Amino acid sequence: MTALATVGAAALATPHASAAPAGVHAPDLPEAGQEAPDGERSPDRAERPSPDPTAVGPASSVGIRLLDAPVERRADSRARRYIVDHVHPGTTIKRRIVVQNTSEVRRAIAVYAAAADVTTEGFSFAADRTENELSSWIHVDDGKLQLDADQETELLVTIAVPAKAEQRERYAVIWAEVSGDGGQTVRNVGRVGIRVYLSVGPGGEPVSGFEIGRLTGSRMPDGTPVVTADVRNTGKRALDLAGELRLRDGPGGLTAGPIRAEAQTLALGGTTTVRVVLDRRLPDGPWTGKLDLASGWTKRDTSGTLTFGAAPATVSDTSDRSDRSGQVLTGGLVASGLVLVLLVAYAYRRRTRHPVPA
Repeated sequence: MTALATVGAAALATPHASAAPAGVHAPDLPEAGQEAPDGERSPDRAERPSPDPTAVGPASSVGIRLLDAPVERRADSRARRYIVDHVHPGTTIKRRIVVQNTSEVRRAIAVYAAAADVTTEGFSFAADRTENELSSWIHVDDGKLQLDADQETELLVTIAVPAKAEQRERYAVIWAEVSGDGGQTVRNVGRVGIRVYLSVGPGGEPVSGFEIGRLTGSRMPDGTPVVTADVRNTGKRALDLAGELRLRDGPGGLTAGPIRAEAQTLALGGTTTVRVVLDRRLPDGPWTGKLDLASGWTKRDTSGTLTFGAAPATVSDTSDRSDRSGQVLTGGLVASGLVLVLLVAYAYRRRTRHPVPA
């Protein structure tokens, strides 16, 4: 039997806004109010709300959160937000969730599982109640709710894995959905949910791992500096990457950060580019950069020297100038040719009208 620990991760109806780029700090000054990266917080600290899934519609009137997770995943930040587990075929697991009506009126809320997948575009949600293999294994007790304003209720989610299930990782979402037409022809639907990452197979959990490539600094056309790094999933489970970038040893001993870094869900064998946008006032450098990334309890970091340089010239301006130069050159050649033709014609007419005596 799997021991469970209570967690408090909330999935909000609106996307979580990433922190604004950190300013430049003078050397040797402490930075107040900084939070540890996800996965490094003490158990008694509140977990950062999950930024997704989210959808259009009246989603601001419903909330959902995972209430417990396996004790052995206490250090896994993903398991406090999502259902993340590895089980053997034939296993049944149960998780408690809390659904809340955050609106000011009584609402009907439907709670159900639907299909999801991890592609090159990240974690993708199927439309409506589309089913896949994993969602067909998931049952939500009392999935049709009527909740008063600010009322919440606890539900039990059961995932029953068939004994003949093939060995691989599967994905789904447990949605809490509200809808209403407001007297209009078009019905508005909003839903929020908890992702499910379920690995099935004999033995222990497949290894998670990733590699971070070289840090590169550049500037966007408007002069905004950006740091990029390619990340490749070398393990056997999908990854949700998040972390922080820090800059030190800048001009005059300046430091910057930490600045939040995130990336889309990374499929098995997939590659993505992590982009961290910085403050436009940041000097060119050189800087020493350090990028820390984690997916649950799997963590990696990389360091390197960064310079940002000048902003690149915009392609549109260059092409416009080239086009105008070509137009001027072409127009000049046409005009010169026309003048030459007129001169030749004029000379010919004079000779025919006034022949030169022999």
